[in-house]
Amino acid sequence: MRIGLRASALWAVAIGLFAFEVHATRPMITDDAGLIEPKTCQFEGWVQLNRDNRETWLMPACNITGNLEVTLGGGRTRENDSILSTDLVAQVKTNIKPVDVNGWGMGLVAGIGRHRRADGSPRDWYAYVPISFSFRDDAAAVHANLGWIREGETRRNRATWSLGTEFRVTETTWMIAETFGQGADRPYFHVGFRYWLVANRIQLDATYGHGGTRDERWISIGVRLLTGRWFR
Repeated sequence: MRIGLRASALWAVAIGLFAFEVHATRPMITDDAGLIEPKTCQFEGWVQLNRDNRETWLMPACNITGNLEVTLGGGRTRENDSILSTDLVAQVKTNIKPVDVNGWGMGLVAGIGRHRRADGSPRDWYAYVPISFSFRDDAAAVHANLGWIREGETRRNRATWSLGTEFRVTETTWMIAETFGQGADRPYFHVGFRYWLVANRIQLDATYGHGGTRDERWISIGVRLLTGRWFR
């Protein structure tokens, strides 16, 4: 559901925040055009192990109106058991066109990410349009994100993009593969799977990603919890 966090290149991971009828849920960095069910919430959490540090994230989200999904969360980066930085993310997401089975859909996402460090707390503002295409009665999907980010630290405006696919292997297991980046920078690549431990309630996932060099590789392990209706 999500979108960079590796400084800004992986901001979408925290956003994916990743919530996603044809769902590009966590662990995908590429968001989809769908929302979680109206008047329900989800809790996504994961640990990401990079070459020199460890990131821990918690990203709760609720669909409060039926067409407005709100995400508030964040993460911490640690190295040698010391807190290096804390990231806070606030995001809203809405549907422009719901995703149809064997059809397509479009959404709109906007948010802010704050990187709290000892030398300051720059804010990144971002927005993007997720577009999703459903195939084989929702057993496969392709998602594309096109967007913009205003980097608080560099005060630069940059284009963001991602392209991902997911497909069902069994009734409980999905595989994902995607690529994403900013502007003309070298793209990142990401593969993984997700497994429904309890159908439509508890999902586990694991991924591997890299940016082309030894220092730009990571693995992640996560969990996603979906609730029933909490409010009217």
